[in-house]
Amino acid sequence: MKICFLGAGSTVFAKNVLGDCLLTPALDSFDLSLHDIDEHRLDESFQLISTLNKNYHGKAHITAELDRKKALENADFIVNAVQIGGYKPSTVVDFKIPRKYGLKQTIGDTIGIGGIMRALRTIPFLDKCATDIAEVCPNALFLNYTNPMAMLTGHLLQYTKVRAVGLCHSVQSCVPHLFKYLKMTDKLDGVQWDIYGINHQSWLVDVRDKDGNDLYPEIKTRSLDKKIAPFTDRVRREILDTFGYYLTESSEHTAEYMPYFIKSRYPELILKYLIPINEYPRRCRNQIRGWRAQKRKLLTQGSNLTHTRSNEYGSKIIEAAVTNVPYTFHGSALNTNELIPNLPREACVEVPITVDSQGFHPSKCNPLPEQCAAMNRTNINVQLLTLKANQTRELKDIQLAAALDPHTSAELSLSHIKSMCMELYYKHLNDGFMPEYIV
Repeated sequence: MKICFLGAGSTVFAKNVLGDCLLTPALDSFDLSLHDIDEHRLDESFQLISTLNKNYHGKAHITAELDRKKALENADFIVNAVQIGGYKPSTVVDFKIPRKYGLKQTIGDTIGIGGIMRALRTIPFLDKCATDIAEVCPNALFLNYTNPMAMLTGHLLQYTKVRAVGLCHSVQSCVPHLFKYLKMTDKLDGVQWDIYGINHQSWLVDVRDKDGNDLYPEIKTRSLDKKIAPFTDRVRREILDTFGYYLTESSEHTAEYMPYFIKSRYPELILKYLIPINEYPRRCRNQIRGWRAQKRKLLTQGSNLTHTRSNEYGSKIIEAAVTNVPYTFHGSALNTNELIPNLPREACVEVPITVDSQGFHPSKCNPLPEQCAAMNRTNINVQLLTLKANQTRELKDIQLAAALDPHTSAELSLSHIKSMCMELYYKHLNDGFMPEYIV
């Protein structure tokens, strides 16, 4: 069995996913290939994972490859964690140019103009991977951790033959986070819940205690009680109060997926809802410093380097596929078979998925509450138009995707949207991260 990790320069994340695999008893000896285009970061990851492997009985044979196709050869599982363009220059560009037009963002990696440009930078890389996969490992399962999740996974499933699934961290932490926030952790034991929608905007449709009692009435009451719930995560609390259902994604994400919270005409909303403008660039700078320090610490630990199995889905999916013991998780898949009946069939939706030795088996869900489906559709519009832009390679289609983005269209005129898209396109093209489009 062979695992290939693309974007292995993400050393700390690679440690989590691959360390989980090393700690999985059902996975006997296996090959592990690490790939990155940054030779220095690749070598750091190789050293760290090799040390961890040695400390856990050396069950993996590890190689580091700058050649992507060689890394992929004969892989059974591919973990994707690439970021095309990185924090510098591309993320900086995605925030700096829109800010000049008066468009504020928080994270910029899912939809919005930041998510659109990130997708269009990344899809050409995925297409090259798909070509390599078809030649050297056509049956591999592709575990995509890279954002924008719905756009990238949707592209792979709609336009390539890669056996892909999109993986995120939001669903498994949703209910525990909510119950901690509302001081309801005593009800976590045996709690039952249904969550589905689209990545970064899935809905807690139903939640019940171990005896089957509906917990939503108590959740809604407690969320409005200022003595119980602290004044944080205010956007999600407002959505719960207004739309009646709780979202999987954090307030800083959710604020830019909707037209209600970041508004130049209502600057007081930024403070009222504690919206962290420019959060992702700030987080990147802090994470880069933190990762450097953490990597130095990890790389010097030697025989003391250990790992505790994380809550990431990756190793559990690999284990289920290898052992043919089914495992159910939440992931992103095409809605072709109307997994969520009141969302478009072309959409990439986030639903329960079971994996076994035959691959991925997405589950059919009930229709979403109509207001939740309607909100999802506003984001799906942007996702599908971005995928269309990648196919046509026409700038006008990038502009259409941006013009239909809920936050962008609420803030900017059409002329400014067009100018902003053109400026972003030329900057990323000149930086070498975008293919040529018809202007």
